[in-house]
Amino acid sequence: MKKKKLIVPAEVKVCATCSYWDGERRVDDELRVVVVAEDSAGECLVQSKNSSGLNDVRGETSHCAWEHLAPDAPPGNDPEGGRSS
Repeated sequence: MKKKKLIVPAEVKVCATCSYWDGERRVDDELRVVVVAEDSAGECLVQSKNSSGLNDVRGETSHCAWEHLAPDAPPGNDPEGGRSS
């Protein structure tokens, strides 16, 4: 039987959407979602502890350093400093 997968918006603050979580996931940058197994687990690299991918980080201690998975803008691609049409 296949594992249930969940599609989580990248803005939701759970471990699976944090760049410091090393569990198994698939990130779709175009749609800005993370696909993760319902029972996924991985290690929080900041806290050096195992955590569920769906762990709500709002309940974590001050040691949590949740960081967005969004990719950085390519160098030289400044939306504010571009030429006007």
